[in-house]
Amino acid sequence: MRFNCLKLSALLIALMMFSLSCGGDEAKSSTDREAARKESFSLKSPAFADGDTIPRKYTCDGDDVSPPLKWEKPPAETRSLVLICEDPDAPLGTWVHWVLFNIPANVRSLPEDFSMPRNNIKETKPGKIVEGINDFRQLGYGGPCPPAGPFHRYYFRLYALSTSLALKTGALKSDIEAAMRGHVLAEAVIMGKYSRAASTE
Repeated sequence: MRFNCLKLSALLIALMMFSLSCGGDEAKSSTDREAARKESFSLKSPAFADGDTIPRKYTCDGDDVSPPLKWEKPPAETRSLVLICEDPDAPLGTWVHWVLFNIPANVRSLPEDFSMPRNNIKETKPGKIVEGINDFRQLGYGGPCPPAGPFHRYYFRLYALSTSLALKTGALKSDIEAAMRGHVLAEAVIMGKYSRAASTE
């Protein structure tokens, strides 16, 4: 009788270990799929490579127009995209240069010198692209304009969301971040540098 109990206990332990092992593999597989999905979501610019200097044309020393941007493979569940460009090296703290939201999920690029009045992107449901206010207190893009000195970094962050945002033109970055909390599926980033002492044509 004791021998049978020992055999039964051993069998139960073996079954528990097998169950835990399978569950671990499943969880790991799910994590790997999630990581791969986020890894495939990428943001690039034909104007500069990640980590390179932003050409003068796209700064306050040049034409001050937005650079062209392209992205690939947002998650299939994406309903809209948000773009935020900011400088974390500004003297007074992070400076917001550009805010766009409710970019339709099927859009894959923004042209150079993008602005809503003359954009060439066909509007699709759930609505049109909406511009927020930057820290120059203006709608749309305001290019790099740092004080003379070392390079500043400018991060263009593209967020894939599971929803559209019920915000109006002129929303602040803080409003947008609050509204998209809990809805971010993935993030793609490109960073460019600029210095007034070392600007490029």
